[in-house]
Amino acid sequence: DFVEIWAAKLLGYLERGGVPALRRDLKRAGVKAATLNSVERVTFNDPSGHIRMQEDFRRFCRVAEAVGCETVIVVPSPRPKGVSLTAIERESVRVLRELSGIARPHGVRLAYEFLGFADCTVNTLAQCAAIVDRVARPNVGLVLDTFHFFAGGSRLDSIRQVDPRKIFMVHINDVERAPRRKMHDALRLFPGKGIIPLPGILRMLKAIGYAGKVSVEIFRPQYWDRPPLQVAREARATALASLRGAGLS
Repeated sequence: DFVEIWAAKLLGYLERGGVPALRRDLKRAGVKAATLNSVERVTFNDPSGHIRMQEDFRRFCRVAEAVGCETVIVVPSPRPKGVSLTAIERESVRVLRELSGIARPHGVRLAYEFLGFADCTVNTLAQCAAIVDRVARPNVGLVLDTFHFFAGGSRLDSIRQVDPRKIFMVHINDVERAPRRKMHDALRLFPGKGIIPLPGILRMLKAIGYAGKVSVEIFRPQYWDRPPLQVAREARATALASLRGAGLS
């Protein structure tokens, strides 16, 4: 089994016990860290912001290497006013190549996660995959999150155009009924409980030969109020039901 480690919580954890405590606790729990999730707003920073982002990324690469975690997720920034799609692609490629060089000595990959919000610079699978293809580095791939795939209006057939080896993580979740442009993270649901066409997405992933990791990612305050073990069990059960229904498990 594996877990994804939420970066914001990781920082506080490291201040209390450091990397040795993290390594010990992962071993005690019998799980491996699949990703550190995530370094956010990696593009379109001013010079000082870019330096801070690099420092955060370097730190997470060191932690990932120390605990045997293979992937650090990175997230694009909101769209600056007047910025063209060409400029977005150029900036994304530049930054991802730079981060690729930082990650390589640590044996770490980076996964670019598009966000399906209207104000995000990279908000569809097709756009994200095209950027990753242009980067052309073996340690650079992408994340497909079913919420962001649906909210951003990604087309189901766009999955066919993606090299499955470049999908470093799939986040599975669902969402309440709402206009796509008004969807936000707090509306996420357990897999199979909402309106996302998960069977179609998962079957398409199977069709292209995806055989990588799938992780439940939900930011729903009502779930946070429940006992963590109860939430984890329901997340696992609903995810497995969706995967089995699509022939992926």
